[in-house]
Amino acid sequence: MGETTRRTFLVTAGIAALAPWSPPAGTALAQDAGANVLRLIVPASPGGGWDRLAQVMAKILPETGTVSRVEIEYRPGAGGSLALPRFVTGLRGQPNYLMVGGLTLVSSPIVNESAVTVLDTTPIARLEGEPLVLAVAVNSPLRTIAEFARSLRADPSGVRVAGGSEGSADHILLAMISQALGVDAFELSYVPFSGGGPAARAVMDGRVRAGISNWSEFAPEIEAGRMRALAVSGDARYVGVDVPTLREGGIDVVLYNWNGVFAPPGIDENQRTNLERMIDAMVRSAAWEREAAQQRWQLRYLPRQEFEAFLRTETRSTERILGRLGLTIPRRTE
Repeated sequence: MGETTRRTFLVTAGIAALAPWSPPAGTALAQDAGANVLRLIVPASPGGGWDRLAQVMAKILPETGTVSRVEIEYRPGAGGSLALPRFVTGLRGQPNYLMVGGLTLVSSPIVNESAVTVLDTTPIARLEGEPLVLAVAVNSPLRTIAEFARSLRADPSGVRVAGGSEGSADHILLAMISQALGVDAFELSYVPFSGGGPAARAVMDGRVRAGISNWSEFAPEIEAGRMRALAVSGDARYVGVDVPTLREGGIDVVLYNWNGVFAPPGIDENQRTNLERMIDAMVRSAAWEREAAQQRWQLRYLPRQEFEAFLRTETRSTERILGRLGLTIPRRTE
């Protein structure tokens, strides 16, 4: 992976917000596959789920022969809301750039009242996803999802729940759980952290009653016996994990923290088709299936047209949920 990836580290979110994007001259994808260079924008710091997806793509795409190498650039800050406007305006018409992103890239611009959303990009494909997990400290008196539900109903503000940034997939899941339980979302006590690691530490040291994150973020602590998983948010149990779904616990909620790729606006039809074919070749490769299995991703591929329709629906749904949390002003999605 190291030889096919150039990491560009930006020291702070402030730098990410201010640094102009100046694409190198002559960066359009060449016809000769051996000359192609794809640049992947990760709108977050290294080490998270978006970075993992970018690293896997950087490994597989050169193997498919559609590009010669992949370079990764990090633009962290505000759940993607800092990188997205630069991507849309600064890289307009550039066909050799893709941005990775997912549900938080939909919700973050809504929470931050950004004029630019993922609907302003050229969506290429949804690729994968994973369920979230609701977990507590191993010594918590809450041993089942039913006990958590009773506690939340009885004292919503007293059940402090840790997760990612405000309006993130974790926050959205808690709002969906509260709605299913008939709990007013305004009464919830959600404590945002910068990621799954800090949220897990808050759960284990007793600063909060429970935590929500991607399974992969909490898995090390759960598997080490320091946290107890109460339920996962998928429509079926996670493969190889003996943890019930929310539905099994009587909470009719399903949510996947999906990820996909987006191109800048302003590319022409041929350029868009080339990117679609490149991603399609990747997801149909044995290498992609192998890497996805190692990452424990669920393959949730949607090609461009289906992905675009999904994003419009997802944006409307996310706005409604965030509205119940007092975090959004509705906007047009069509």
